[in-house]
Amino acid sequence: MLSIDYIRQNKEKVIEAAKNKKREVDIDHLLELDDKRRSLISEVQTIRTKRNELSDRNEKPTKEKIEEGKNVKNQLKKIEDELKRIEEEYNDIMLHVPNVPLDEVPVGKDESSNVEIKKWGEPRVFDFEPKSHIELGESLNIVDFHKGSDVSGFRGYFLKNQLALIHMALLWYVFRKLTLKGYMPIIAPSIVKEFTLFGSGHFPWARKDDVYSLNDPDSYLAGTAEVPTMAYHKDKVYEEKNLPLKFVAMSDCFRREAGAYGKDTKGLYRVHEFWKIEQVILAKNNLDEARVLHEELQQNCEEILQELELPYRVVLMCTGEMGEPQVFKYDTETWMPSRNSYGETMSNSIMGDFQCRRLNIRYKTREGGKTFCYSLNNTALASPRILIALLENHQQKDGSILLPKVLHDVVGFDTIVRI
Repeated sequence: MLSIDYIRQNKEKVIEAAKNKKREVDIDHLLELDDKRRSLISEVQTIRTKRNELSDRNEKPTKEKIEEGKNVKNQLKKIEDELKRIEEEYNDIMLHVPNVPLDEVPVGKDESSNVEIKKWGEPRVFDFEPKSHIELGESLNIVDFHKGSDVSGFRGYFLKNQLALIHMALLWYVFRKLTLKGYMPIIAPSIVKEFTLFGSGHFPWARKDDVYSLNDPDSYLAGTAEVPTMAYHKDKVYEEKNLPLKFVAMSDCFRREAGAYGKDTKGLYRVHEFWKIEQVILAKNNLDEARVLHEELQQNCEEILQELELPYRVVLMCTGEMGEPQVFKYDTETWMPSRNSYGETMSNSIMGDFQCRRLNIRYKTREGGKTFCYSLNNTALASPRILIALLENHQQKDGSILLPKVLHDVVGFDTIVRI
């Protein structure tokens, strides 16, 4: 959430940001509501003062004073009711105002305006006809999409045999790697309350297409451990000297993917249920320091891909491809031979104080004041999507999969063969 003072002082910039993020929001009406809200708050305070003065008098109330007291009470209720109505509309619009991207973010409607800033590794040139991860999964008996669909429904899957072990090994390898770097390990819940999704900035925008709601009231399934991890700090006030706070959070995740109907309907790229390890940082309200931390998060995910011996590229996302809470975002895309292209595997974002305002996460400055933290997050690993790149890039001519060295000791074998 942006502050209303920022919106008022940067009206045209906020309007342009919403337009560039493909969101409609009536900033002029929001500011009109704020003017009414402030005026009504002032009126309420004046009338309450008058009511209190009437109540504090020690003299015996006359008929006229009793009548005056009733009139003040009725007047106060009328204005408070109007204030409540105004504030509800005001708060709703405020929740729909997206964050303002940094000036260097390219303006664009879709991925064609994203800017590639780095590449690592070269896509492998095969001396045989490579198989897709779907074909490899079936031939090696390590994935079952047919039974997954029967049991779980559309986009369901079973990971089996060696691939089930590799899935768990990858999660452990990444979780431990970041813990050793000083990130606090967290196993986060997947069932969350509504306020967590408003706090993270997923609601109101993603309510329809991405998030599963449960039958229990106020219960949803999170699509990333970022959601419960940020909510864990709701209403907290930290000391500036203790920032930044760094977390590596793991959870199973769920996404409806309703907005992606017809896209990637086969295989492991776009599924409803998956596991994810998320890097989350709470930092000082300082953009220069946030940039440094953003590069640290980026280095972490690139190290993981390099150790897995997977070619990738890093892309600066344009305004139309960013989420609503983000001011700056890299996507890291890993080479997937069956797609003959790079596929997104990590998203690295600076959120500014957008989430922390919604969740009231602050810190005490050295000068004695209080201000909102900045938040940052980046995927460390999402599985089974990463398995696509792992299987396809490391497949051998005989149909087996040669694992990268970093996983040998973790899983206890170096090659996937049919068993």
